[in-house]
Amino acid sequence: MASGDPGWRMAPSRFLGIATAVVLLDAFTKLLAVDRLTPAYVPHPVLGEWVRLTLVYNPGAAFGLHLGPYSRWLFMGLTLVALVVMWRLYRTGPSDAPWRTWALALVCGGAVGNLVDRIRSARGVVDFLDVGLGATRWPTFNVADIAVSTGAVILAVVLWREEEDKVAADRASAAAAPAASSASADTGTGTGTGADVEAGAA
Repeated sequence: MASGDPGWRMAPSRFLGIATAVVLLDAFTKLLAVDRLTPAYVPHPVLGEWVRLTLVYNPGAAFGLHLGPYSRWLFMGLTLVALVVMWRLYRTGPSDAPWRTWALALVCGGAVGNLVDRIRSARGVVDFLDVGLGATRWPTFNVADIAVSTGAVILAVVLWREEEDKVAADRASAAAAPAASSASADTGTGTGTGADVEAGAA
């Protein structure tokens, strides 16, 4: 189906299917991490120091962001609000924006994946992907974080392009308005001149 077809926007079942796939993949990899990488905080090299698997429990947000003892409840509340906002963006979005749908589904799936961890355990979110070099390392993350980050980047690009298209359309409409007014005026003048000629001939 062409992207310009109003029916192209993914049905809610497809949107939910993408989000569910992210949640399931995230949960599966976390179960493997907990089972195979115990005890926690012990690095397991995959590609030397560049890529390691390290089981970490994060009570904060993505990439280790922590806001004190109430982080768990605060981020649970923020996640629920974000999910409502993402769903509304999906429902109110244009019908010919499949990339928007993919982006929102990825963000929602990742958010739910980490929300499940926060609800299930006070220890926090299970992280295990550890990249960097020596002591200089990116905060440990997981599949849900990848989905959220990827979806957020795609969504930012999509919204920026939608705004650019809207501005371009407004400019085109503004430029076309004077031309249309001038054409209408010329038509009126021509009609009046013809009438004057006929009156003079009579």
